[in-house]
Amino acid sequence: MRSPTRFRSFLGPDIEQFLGYKRSLGRRFDVEEKALALLDAYLLRKQIRSFSQVTPTVVDEFLLSRPRPHPRSYNHLRCTIGRLFAYLVNHGRLVATPLRSPPRRSRYERTPFIFDRASIKKLLALAKTLPDKGGTIGRGDTYFVIFAVLYGLGLRVGEVCRLRIKDVDLPRQLLIIRETKFYKSRLVPFGPKLGALLAKHLRQRETASTCPAQDESPLFCLRGGRAINPCTISQTFHALIPKLHLEIPLGISYPHLHDLRHAFAVGVLTRWYRLGLDPQANLLALSTFMGHVDVSSTAVYLSTTPELLEQANRRYKAFAAATLREVLPS
Repeated sequence: MRSPTRFRSFLGPDIEQFLGYKRSLGRRFDVEEKALALLDAYLLRKQIRSFSQVTPTVVDEFLLSRPRPHPRSYNHLRCTIGRLFAYLVNHGRLVATPLRSPPRRSRYERTPFIFDRASIKKLLALAKTLPDKGGTIGRGDTYFVIFAVLYGLGLRVGEVCRLRIKDVDLPRQLLIIRETKFYKSRLVPFGPKLGALLAKHLRQRETASTCPAQDESPLFCLRGGRAINPCTISQTFHALIPKLHLEIPLGISYPHLHDLRHAFAVGVLTRWYRLGLDPQANLLALSTFMGHVDVSSTAVYLSTTPELLEQANRRYKAFAAATLREVLPS
């Protein structure tokens, strides 16, 4: 149950209504709530008590008061309060939005590192060697399964951390993903190899004294019955990456944990080309599998790789050859 933020400025009730409206549409708006709390505190601190005092100058001063060195973080803050003001205009609370400053131009877009089979095998093998520490049990085996699930099913790390033992349906080979980014649960099928890995992990959980194996217990737990925190998984991942000695191509960013989700999407697209399937016709299925609300969100994950280009080139050559046979006389 979400504990409501206590907005205390004159804009507080409007912010609460705005958040309620967005969440009724299936949006979490947790990060946005924190951004609006910053605006609420600023208005309170500056003793601004009416809409007439919320001028473009005041809005600009608020944006500049926040330490946002990167364009992306600045634009997110700007976009959040812009959505609030647009909502207030649409509901007759404001005549016009006081947000006038333009977004900052981003000079750099991160190009994800796409793990191939060789690099993911190195990561999994190294994860398996992680020693227990600080009272943890089965740390290496647990991270081996976590990274395998992240790569093999393209889940968000938060979704993996929220998995409960009851969410693993071995007979039907399904994972039940609850509390997703957009409040929508979904079923994610897995293959026999990943099924065997999850079954083995569940058997190990039954013998782990530090982590109870009840239906409501976290699937991934190292001590104290608590689910592993997403930040802890990310820190472990980043500690392993230098030991892999990966060759990172020019223009590709240093590997992030979320790149495993990118690698999953690219891997699926590459297999479609290899099997002769139509990617355009199947993209909606991939979008649903990954828990996206639209296909455009999935397209962000489809980075180009040499293998993907090779498969696409083969498809084009076959198409071009067939077309030429139809057009040119024999």
